[in-house]
Amino acid sequence: KKVHSSMIEFGLLCKILPLIFLAFNITTAQTGIISGRVTDDNDLPLIGANVIIENTLIGASTNDKGEFKIGNLNSGQYRVVVTMIGYSKYISDKIEINDDAFTLNIILKKSVLQMDQVVVSASKYEQEISRLPVSASVVDFERISEKNFNKLDDILRYVPGVQVTLDQVSIRGSSGYSRGAGTRVLVAVDGIPLYTGDSGEIVWEVVPTTDMERVEIVKGASSSLYGSTALGGVVNIITKKNTSRALTFIKSYLGAYDKPAYNEWNWSNQYRMFNGLSVSHSNKIDNLSFTVTLSRTEDMSYRENDWQKRYAGYLKTKYNFNPSSSLTFLATGFYRDRGTFTFWKDLNHALVPPDEELNQRLPSDRFLFGMIYDQKISGKFSLTIKPSLYRTFWKDQSESLNRSSTNLYRTEIQTIYYPDENLVLTSGIEGSAGKIKSNIFGNQTSKNAGIYSQLEYTFPFPLIVSIGARYDLNKLSDLNSESCITPKIGFNYKFNDETIIRLSMGKGFRAPTLAEAFTSTSTTGIRVKPNPNLKSETSYSAEAGIKKDVSNILGIDAAIFWNEYFDFIEPGIDPADGQIFFNNVTRARIQGTEISTLWNLDFINSKLNIGYTYLWARDVNQKRALRYRPRNMVYLSFDYNFDIFELGADFRYWSKIEEIDVELVELGLVKNGDKRVEVKVLDLRGGINLFSLGYPARIYINLNNIFNYNYVEIIGNISPIRNISLNLELLF
Repeated sequence: KKVHSSMIEFGLLCKILPLIFLAFNITTAQTGIISGRVTDDNDLPLIGANVIIENTLIGASTNDKGEFKIGNLNSGQYRVVVTMIGYSKYISDKIEINDDAFTLNIILKKSVLQMDQVVVSASKYEQEISRLPVSASVVDFERISEKNFNKLDDILRYVPGVQVTLDQVSIRGSSGYSRGAGTRVLVAVDGIPLYTGDSGEIVWEVVPTTDMERVEIVKGASSSLYGSTALGGVVNIITKKNTSRALTFIKSYLGAYDKPAYNEWNWSNQYRMFNGLSVSHSNKIDNLSFTVTLSRTEDMSYRENDWQKRYAGYLKTKYNFNPSSSLTFLATGFYRDRGTFTFWKDLNHALVPPDEELNQRLPSDRFLFGMIYDQKISGKFSLTIKPSLYRTFWKDQSESLNRSSTNLYRTEIQTIYYPDENLVLTSGIEGSAGKIKSNIFGNQTSKNAGIYSQLEYTFPFPLIVSIGARYDLNKLSDLNSESCITPKIGFNYKFNDETIIRLSMGKGFRAPTLAEAFTSTSTTGIRVKPNPNLKSETSYSAEAGIKKDVSNILGIDAAIFWNEYFDFIEPGIDPADGQIFFNNVTRARIQGTEISTLWNLDFINSKLNIGYTYLWARDVNQKRALRYRPRNMVYLSFDYNFDIFELGADFRYWSKIEEIDVELVELGLVKNGDKRVEVKVLDLRGGINLFSLGYPARIYINLNNIFNYNYVEIIGNISPIRNISLNLELLF
């Protein structure tokens, strides 16, 4: 009944909104057309390339044949700009249109240094990464595929400046580990936020990796555009575009974990397997295009009672009313059943949970429904409306029998206005309302409203200035409402064609989640109590960076950053009763530097990426390090390509964590929980790409943690031991 009621409400919304949207459709007498085909050096079509009329919002993307068409153009002169990840930007000469058609054949050259890479997450509209005042990274589908990533958090583990502790993401030390309650990094799919309405956590499996075109990571406080949960940055999943003809994509993988490094850890006496199958079909019928994906994954785990099975579905449809307006519907979700593993039993039984946790299960389902209505009212003004519903339900079979059912409704209305070629104004309003029924959080409600605006101006000399601010109002159940204004200013100066300098300063804001304020539960001897006196946390941040193409061989991106946090929310233990609760750390400071280098080694058909982050994160009052923040992080990736063969290696290093939840160890709740080491993980991969020969197949083999190195990201939890997997992809 609860699900039926929610779906009725959302169904009514789906029926009413198209009627509202149609009121915005405007027809004109424009008849000019620019069409063409985009290919690479080998005359292979480039699918999903962005084709835009310069200094306007008018554009299209290439289909599976590399073709595009932009119609309804007034008579006049135009330049066409074509961009795609991994390729140099193309700008055409001026094209004269007089109620006729013009055809372009465009060849994009591969670009290793990617100065002109396009992202949409930093300013909520398409923008070259070289024009940003902040640091940003992009992970494309090729990398996701060849590494056989099956969850988004696994992808983020290989991005410089990003740290994933068990299942919680942190950008430049913004988060430690809060046991799934709250996040300081906003994760979204096509701009629709993915945090849950009860705990505010990120459920990484909601969007299938097979349907990701790329993942954009914006580093640093982004509250001025995205609001409360973007205090540390933004991770935005850009989904693949639907194809213009029938295409079916199949991915299947099979893998196994090696035996543990020590005989006393070998609880199973057999190799533990994992596998998955995903089938995706995309097609177009008249003005309606769609993609449907069904998948199943199973992981028997290297740890006892840590198994899981998941069944997932994904649907994306897009209907084009006319060349200026479209409506996209997105539905994704899964049902999952898994065992529970909170901490190890002790160091001699590091892959076994405490006896009371054995045979406990945690079934759950998560579903996201969203719509994106795009209306280009003119070449200078566009409107986007994004309503969504995120429904979550879960329950466990622990001693507390915890359960939670949540519906979180959101709507965002955004406009982009180009008054002239040097000025861009992005504005919007956003609201959300959540309702929770739970025995762990109580029956609670949450409400949020925000309004934002950002102006970006390009001066005649090579300087870009962006100024923006957002006002947020948050209320949790019967607690007092809290509000905050978060301004931000950024500068981007192009010193020359090879060197760009950037600077940004701003304020961040995050309201506590319902889980942080109201959780009351106990599990495996650990008790958590509520703290309704929690206050919102704020931050002031600054970053200075430089992006430089030293030569055709080497590109460098370096930054220094400084963040001051006030009323920082971190989990701790009340010495009076030994219970965990969330509290405001009075003052915290995080400083650091980050450098990424990209080497194009054409003479050996290779690429080398090296990233290093130095992080100094500390509690100013207590004069000690913040928990679960490594001081040094190194990421290295090497790729070698020869004909159809692809080889690669990835290395990750974290220095030893300085501060942990030592109280859990001292109270005897996590035996030997203070045992930890630095992280040193080497992965190898190899594959055969038959797509380039015209055969619809690609095969990859991945050998992860080849030295079977034992380490923890969170106390009492051994991270994945050595494992091998074979991945097969078919496209027809």
